[in-house]
Amino acid sequence: MKKIVPDGNVILIFGTIMSISIPTILAILLAKEHDQTNDALQNRLAEVEKLSTEKETILTQQKELLEQQVARRTAKLNQSLQNLRETQTQLIQREKMASLGELTAGIAHEIQNPLNFVNNFADVSTELLEELRQEHTRPSQERDLELEGEMLGDIYQNVSKISQHGQRAASIVRGMLQHSRTSSGDKEKTDLNALGDEYLRLSYHGLRAKDKAFNATLHTSLDPLLESTNVVSQDIGRVLLNLFNNAFYAVREKAKAMPEGYYPTVWFITVQHPDGLELRVKDNGNGIPAELQRKIFQPFFTTKPTGEGTGLGLSLSFDIITKGHGGTLSVETTPGEQTTFIIRLPN
Repeated sequence: MKKIVPDGNVILIFGTIMSISIPTILAILLAKEHDQTNDALQNRLAEVEKLSTEKETILTQQKELLEQQVARRTAKLNQSLQNLRETQTQLIQREKMASLGELTAGIAHEIQNPLNFVNNFADVSTELLEELRQEHTRPSQERDLELEGEMLGDIYQNVSKISQHGQRAASIVRGMLQHSRTSSGDKEKTDLNALGDEYLRLSYHGLRAKDKAFNATLHTSLDPLLESTNVVSQDIGRVLLNLFNNAFYAVREKAKAMPEGYYPTVWFITVQHPDGLELRVKDNGNGIPAELQRKIFQPFFTTKPTGEGTGLGLSLSFDIITKGHGGTLSVETTPGEQTTFIIRLPN
């Protein structure tokens, strides 16, 4: 059998075809794969864009929903804040009215004393004038001129006493009006010795008007060198009245628990320092427990039973002294023994 030997040209042509066709086929395959990948990417991109649009729609809806919720809650918070402010205003007014009621009770007692003197001296003077008139109508030879002179002297003294006690009553009424009216914030030279002494007695008699069985000893130590100070007298009066009321409340509560051997006592002390003055209100009541001392100036904090205190007295007093007058209000206390509130004001 004759062996066929491929022609060299055929082999060359076949090799050339193979060398061209294989890359071409590979290129075609790669192009097809690229087209498929590109189509897949386009589809994926379309899906992503669709999801992005849906997500954006959802986010927009959620944003609008959140804005509505925030608006509703803000409205509720604003309403709650308004209600809180109104309640606080009412409580502050209640605190002022409570202090005014106690002050008025003290004033009623204080003003009764000079009025009693005025009435008594007026009655005696009326009797003396009647006697003088009768003596004056007698025949001249029977008139006792010495007696007439004595009666005229007595009448003059009585009228002077009437004037003195009338002025005392008028000053008490002026103090009441100053305390009850809204403070203008105007500061004026004030004798704090006299102001404190006045409010100490008014506070005491105000408590006695509610509890006739209560008695206490009042001590004053007033520095004669205490300078008249520029203060809003109505506001300082409110602070002192609140501190005195608290002091008398403390000693009364201790007296209820210790009826024997205990003598309720409240002090009012003033001291002039080179850089300012100091007012002290001290009582020998039960003192303030250590865990409560840091809370006593907080608004609405009170140790009194429900209905007997708003918890605003010391808070308002603190603001009046610190914010209104640039001073300090602090407390020193020994549980079971005493409490002293200290006001310091600059000159």
